[in-house]
Amino acid sequence: MTEQYSARTETVRAALAAAGHPDTVRLVPDGAKTAAEASAALGCEVGAIANSLVFLADGAPLLVLSSGRHRVDTDGLAQRLGYGAITRAKPDDVAAATGQVIGGVSPVGHPRPVVTVIDESLAGYPDLYAAAGTHDTIFRTDFAALVALTGARIVTTSAA
Repeated sequence: MTEQYSARTETVRAALAAAGHPDTVRLVPDGAKTAAEASAALGCEVGAIANSLVFLADGAPLLVLSSGRHRVDTDGLAQRLGYGAITRAKPDDVAAATGQVIGGVSPVGHPRPVVTVIDESLAGYPDLYAAAGTHDTIFRTDFAALVALTGARIVTTSAA
């Protein structure tokens, strides 16, 4: 039996396929809106969860791919990237930038490109897991593939 996925997840699957990434999307039946929930459902370390967090960097969307074990240091990240301020995006901003909702934002499958950075600590995990457009779907990837898929700049996103 094949899985039935939402339109948002199908958009993510199409983006992965277009990039030549294997179809590793899977359903998490009880959902996983947080890194802790995702790691428990998958049986992996919370640090292997690549959170897709949308911020506003001087008013423009910025997608931050951060390890589930870290909190993003917005002040430090703004300084490292040369922005005046980075603030958490509101739900409407997230939906406008990604076509997805908080708790299910994928690193790919957005209506238009979003400036993206990735936390260098994610390179320490052989397998990474990211949301696939909804709170109950994920896909497996690795650091190099995630950088290639997103064009992300590699940075430190948490406090030193």
